[in-house]
Amino acid sequence: MVGVTRIKIRETVTELEALIQQQSHPNLKERLQVLYLLQLPDAMSISAIAKVVGRHRGSVQRWLSQYRETGLNGLLETHQSPGRPQVIPTWAVASLKRRLDDPETGFGSYTQVQQWLSETLNVEAEYATVHHLVRYRLGAKLKAARPVHAKQNPEALTAFKQTSATTSSC
Repeated sequence: MVGVTRIKIRETVTELEALIQQQSHPNLKERLQVLYLLQLPDAMSISAIAKVVGRHRGSVQRWLSQYRETGLNGLLETHQSPGRPQVIPTWAVASLKRRLDDPETGFGSYTQVQQWLSETLNVEAEYATVHHLVRYRLGAKLKAARPVHAKQNPEALTAFKQTSATTSSC
């Protein structure tokens, strides 16, 4: 038959049906369907199989060449991209975490953290990156005491706290 690829598929139709049922990942299911459609008695062409699966003919041919070289395990193997490298390296994050855990040498703002990273560790990072790292990844909150007004009377403050404590308990 013209257009039908010559590939020896080692799995039977029933084995491929069972593998398709077991597979939960949709992309891997498509690859198994290609093998299944080629293993059927009335085999289709690669172009027809590509239309049925909804992929380009080149993708189907690449899957089949991968199956020829590495077998079924190689065909079903997926590779995850490691992603973009982090701006702040792990050793700098560890050093920052130690500094944040020390109550005596804390930071008053995220800008101070940014400056500390730049000056001491030579790590340049944007404000938003530093904020996300400190607040969400490390779970630290930069707490700074609120400024006290110069005209505030300390005796009046303690008297107010005492009277509000006695009125709230009644």
